[in-house]
Amino acid sequence: MNDFGADWLAMREPFDVDARSARLVGELAAHWSDAEVTEIVDLATGTGANVRYLAPRIDGRQRWTVVDHDAHLLEAVAPRLAGWAEQRGYGFRLRGPDVTVMGERFEAEVRPRELDLTREADRVVREGVHLVTAAALLDLVSERWLAHLTRACRAAGTAVLFALTYDGETGWLPEDSDDARVRDAVNRHQGLDKGFGPALGPSAAGCATALYRAAGYRVVEAKSDWRIGPGANAMQLALLEGWRAAAAEIEPDRRGAFAGWAARRAAAIAQGVSALRVGHVDIAGRPA
Repeated sequence: MNDFGADWLAMREPFDVDARSARLVGELAAHWSDAEVTEIVDLATGTGANVRYLAPRIDGRQRWTVVDHDAHLLEAVAPRLAGWAEQRGYGFRLRGPDVTVMGERFEAEVRPRELDLTREADRVVREGVHLVTAAALLDLVSERWLAHLTRACRAAGTAVLFALTYDGETGWLPEDSDDARVRDAVNRHQGLDKGFGPALGPSAAGCATALYRAAGYRVVEAKSDWRIGPGANAMQLALLEGWRAAAAEIEPDRRGAFAGWAARRAAAIAQGVSALRVGHVDIAGRPA
């Protein structure tokens, strides 16, 4: 998917929450358990989904700097967090673009900041930060960019948590003879430049693990696959159209075949018999 608008981010968020590894979060949080305030940087935050997932799972006071290049998405962070807090009975306080959410065991001060991560990640990855985190980012970046981030994190002594990194594995039910051809074309498309240089795509999780281990980190991985069952029609159709378009861009001479595949898949979705698994990996690391 190349559409990172607010509607797409809202659609995928429940599937992200169901897929992510809470175990990794709990193990990682012990790294800064003595801190009076946990300083957290969230890269490519979108509308703040990573905050909504992590803040209640990290006890105590938290100070979040959430960064993105998209000013429109950042404008949605405070109202989305306020609405989320209200639904769960949390307290919240708005102050301009910043919001503070108060739960029973946590208080999270969230400060949205516009930043071009392709050039300026060093401005927020600094000494005193306990955790650098991102969700659904690493498969979009280049190896060079990720190596630079690794060095910055190591120099600052920060722990890292990278969630929902696409690993190239997909599985539809019922199966179709063109599933593998589409998946392979999509994975090749994932390697195109997404703004950070040639993207790592499905190799991102393995590359990140190797880089951080080489930098002296203890790294743990956990699978975090999306499992999208019958009835989740909007999500399946969004992925279906995104993948059809990506595959056709890679193999334009097979546009007709990919359109036929998409039509068969759409029919199964409409009949309520379609299910989909999309492979992802969560990665947690802390300096040894």
